[in-house]
Amino acid sequence: MVLTRSFVRAKRPCTDGFRWFVRQFGEGGNYQQMLDAMVAAGRVGDACWLLEQFGPTDEVRTVDVIEDDAIVFAGTLEVRGNADVQGVVRVGRSLHVGGGLRAGGDVNVGADLRVEGGVRAEARLQVGGDLRAGWGVDCAGELRCDGELRTGWDLHCAGPLRIAGNAFVGLDLRADEGVRCGKGVQAGGDIQVGTSLHARQGILAAGSIEAGLHLEAGWGIKAGAVIAAAGAIRAGESLTAGDAIRAGNGYGVFAGLDVPMEAWDSSARVCATQRPDGLMSGWWAGPAAC
Repeated sequence: MVLTRSFVRAKRPCTDGFRWFVRQFGEGGNYQQMLDAMVAAGRVGDACWLLEQFGPTDEVRTVDVIEDDAIVFAGTLEVRGNADVQGVVRVGRSLHVGGGLRAGGDVNVGADLRVEGGVRAEARLQVGGDLRAGWGVDCAGELRCDGELRTGWDLHCAGPLRIAGNAFVGLDLRADEGVRCGKGVQAGGDIQVGTSLHARQGILAAGSIEAGLHLEAGWGIKAGAVIAAAGAIRAGESLTAGDAIRAGNGYGVFAGLDVPMEAWDSSARVCATQRPDGLMSGWWAGPAAC
């Protein structure tokens, strides 16, 4: 893909960036070579801007390892080993890493991100497709996944966590802020959320489910241990806990919000070691049904 001087000028670049472009490339040149040259010159912001303006390509690049200050690639990038980047990682289409991925800046992948090892992002992490990690994911900023998220180990997010599809976490899910999931959330360990957890479908954890504010699911909520929130607990269908179900002081516990009252005994059952305080709706099944 060739970009001409007139194409770039039509996007209204900043004066300094366009002057540098003209000095380096004259009347134009190869799109990806331009991105590489900008990154090499330390003009990572200009490279990201150019990618935002002209979008991804079908180019595929395969390398053994990456150890660099920044990466801006318009196509699909395949790394056989580890990828260790001090700053920004910006990939127009997919990024596949055979080892682990560590980035000191923002990570923005236009399509799928697949990492056989672990992912450590020291800023924001944004994935336009599916995010799959064989080990864990540790994100120091906001994490947004527009597809399905799947990890083999823990998931920790220090900022807001937004997932458009299902979330499958092999061990513990810990989010310091709020979590919104367009489908269901499932964890092989505990789920701990600093503020509210909202899932359009169900929430399932082998351990406990705890929210610092509200806990809400369009379908049911099930935990092997405690279900607890500092605010309200709301489920469209059933609530099942291996231990207690506890809402915050002054808040209620609601089951069967999306189920007719005549079907509560089968589709809006509330099961725990003891009847929850503030149970406002649903059919109390008792501890024997858990």
